[in-house]
Amino acid sequence: MGGVAALWIYDKGRAFAGGRPAASVDMVAYKEKIDQLSAQRDQYSTTVNSAENQLIIERSAKKQMASQVQQLEAENTKLKEDLAFFESLLPTDTGSQEIAIRRLKVDMVAPNQLRYRMLLMQGARGKNDFSGNFQLSVTALQSGRSTVLLFPAANAVAGDTEKFKLSFRHYQRLEGVLTLPDGMSVKSVQARVLEKGQMRTQLSANL
Repeated sequence: MGGVAALWIYDKGRAFAGGRPAASVDMVAYKEKIDQLSAQRDQYSTTVNSAENQLIIERSAKKQMASQVQQLEAENTKLKEDLAFFESLLPTDTGSQEIAIRRLKVDMVAPNQLRYRMLLMQGARGKNDFSGNFQLSVTALQSGRSTVLLFPAANAVAGDTEKFKLSFRHYQRLEGVLTLPDGMSVKSVQARVLEKGQMRTQLSANL
């Protein structure tokens, strides 16, 4: 019985000793699998980063294109207005030397900012430069009451009246922005052309 026990212990010892190489093989296989998964992870990570970079580039390009479209639309609108201005240069009375406001357009660009655009013209017989000034009369409601503002104001200083001076031979295009008191609701604007204090012509536009 002692010999049998010794033989059994010997066999178990061999089996135990023989199991270690199998464990080493498993460790190598696991390490190879981990390396393979790590390589795949790195590859996927690179792909994701590349896709994110491409998405950022596409978004930036899309934003830039949208900005360019807006700019082109603004330029197109301005060209259309220029075309309308120049078409209006054709005088209906070639023998006239009168001053005329051929077009007046007004719109609000901010709650208290009024933009005006107009074209002045002198008839074909006007051989001398016209010198004068223009005035804008703004009719608006404020606190439920109708009020009229003049630009330039009667008590305006010389620096404020400079941009309202006129000097042209055949035509002059005018554009600017008026700053109004807060809480005003503009109803209409009247443009007047003055020469030596005398009104030569006028034209009104509703907002």
